[in-house]
Amino acid sequence: MSNGKTRNLADILQEFAQQRKLMQDELQKIIIGQDEVIEQLFAAIFTRGHCLLEGVPGLAKTLMVSTLARILDVRFKRIQFTPDLMPSDITGTNVLEEDESGKRHFRFVEGPVFTNILLADEINRTPPKTQAALLQAMQEREVTAGQTTWTLPDPFFTIATQNPIEQEGTYPLPEAQLDRFMFNIKMDYPSLAEEERILSVTTRSEKVEVRKIFNAKTISMLQKLVNSVAVSQYIVKYVASLVRATRPNDVSAPPFVKDLVDWGAGPRAGQFLIQGGKAIAAMDGRFAVAIEDIRKIAVPVLRHRISVNFQAQAEGMNNDAIVRRLVGAIPTPPIPKTEPIRPPQ
Repeated sequence: MSNGKTRNLADILQEFAQQRKLMQDELQKIIIGQDEVIEQLFAAIFTRGHCLLEGVPGLAKTLMVSTLARILDVRFKRIQFTPDLMPSDITGTNVLEEDESGKRHFRFVEGPVFTNILLADEINRTPPKTQAALLQAMQEREVTAGQTTWTLPDPFFTIATQNPIEQEGTYPLPEAQLDRFMFNIKMDYPSLAEEERILSVTTRSEKVEVRKIFNAKTISMLQKLVNSVAVSQYIVKYVASLVRATRPNDVSAPPFVKDLVDWGAGPRAGQFLIQGGKAIAAMDGRFAVAIEDIRKIAVPVLRHRISVNFQAQAEGMNNDAIVRRLVGAIPTPPIPKTEPIRPPQ
């Protein structure tokens, strides 16, 4: 993006919205449909978030992530998670070497986690011990080997995939790790028109090339830009009310939450709702978060942070249905009688 020293934030955000549209157009040369999934991936990237991508085999989850890395012009590595994968296979390990003088010393060999976009393919196929190797990387963006801590490249994102239908030989992700994912994104089957187009495009002999729109340095600048989007106290109150209402023991929880939910979302959910709202507003060229921005991302932020009980399952109510019902039940707080928010100069 061009130098914005002489322009206000509104102008810079408009340019960002145009660049984001170019980025989506390039991605959709390869990925047909999945507009909502793409928007949520973008929102996570521009807020330094991680994503858990769920979908049945054959929906192009891996292709989507690798193509996105090419458009962003960043380093990309893929790890196929298997039952015999070890933590050092992800983070790296110290190896003993001998120099010309005969002295021995340890040298750290970086694992595939040292990249910009890490695709953790079928993350639930590896035991919890290996899954936990990603926790420090995702939260602190660091890796500790022995007594030395290594900083991961900036930017760094983990996009993990898992198959929601095949449970044999899988290990459910622990709640502590699930909470590190900003979004739990679910990819659905394409529509009839989209599937016909997929069949038409992917069976041709010509190869489709995508352009590089951003780079690592630009992404870091855009993350700072998104972080500068205004969030009013009005939005903060709404987010706090929404998150607290997911907790069955909270006085503000609706009766159906008390009846159907075992435990609800923690404060990190509210942080991700606000950060995601900032990204949605910025990608739309706006300088302030709106209630609709929060509602738009409520399901992917909250669906993996609540646990429904047997009664909910008996009534056919899953996590998504609970969150959607909750969004409809939480009233919009009254708009304060203050001056309208204006873009910073």
